[in-house]
Amino acid sequence: MNLIIDVGNTLVKLAVFNNNVLEFKKSCIKADFLSVLNEVSVAYPSINDVIVSSVGNFSDGELSEIKNRYKVFVLTHKDPIPFKNNYASPETLGVDRIALVSAAAIQFSNKNVLVIDAGSCITYDFINSENEYLGGAISPGLKMRYKALNLLTDKLPLLEPKTVDDYMGDSTESSMHIGVIKGALNEIEGFISSYKDDYKELTIILTGGDANYLLDSLKNDIFATSNFLLEGLNYILEYNKDTC
Repeated sequence: MNLIIDVGNTLVKLAVFNNNVLEFKKSCIKADFLSVLNEVSVAYPSINDVIVSSVGNFSDGELSEIKNRYKVFVLTHKDPIPFKNNYASPETLGVDRIALVSAAAIQFSNKNVLVIDAGSCITYDFINSENEYLGGAISPGLKMRYKALNLLTDKLPLLEPKTVDDYMGDSTESSMHIGVIKGALNEIEGFISSYKDDYKELTIILTGGDANYLLDSLKNDIFATSNFLLEGLNYILEYNKDTC
């Protein structure tokens, strides 16, 4: 069994895979990580290998606790991956994006794939049918857009994301929701259109915690999956087990 630990900017996700099948998944705040790790260790005593992917702060103490229990692989940009990385600055490519592209490379081999991850940021990552990662884009996520409206103005409130059907707001709050959600949707549709201009056959993946606010309003044919990043990390762990 494999344990996947994905350390994000706000939450830590833990997932257990058995023969590439997801058997368990849980998110927690960083302060609760060690207690959740204990729960997982007791519930799944057959775990042997662990991959840690971190884009947020993860203490040496927490990492040492994992290493005391398991054989641990800490993902970096230097590690072997199942695709050719043509990014101009590979040392700056986030491990979360590496995991997403790895999942695309394994699950959609020999296809042009655009992975859109709607999380803290909205990221766009493209891998072509020759298994070459060419890059993508990073823009503010939904919650980041709401926070910017609140923090950088004197009177706009801090709102939580919500789905919207209209395109014209009749109050400050509805105008903000439309501006953030419809703005993100138009951005995504614009990126998809640009990629389709160059790659007629294009597979589109939408994932991330805020994907549910966007999916139903997108006009393109899209594969939606909530576990794409975790699956990518599991593929990378399997790919690197001989070197762990």
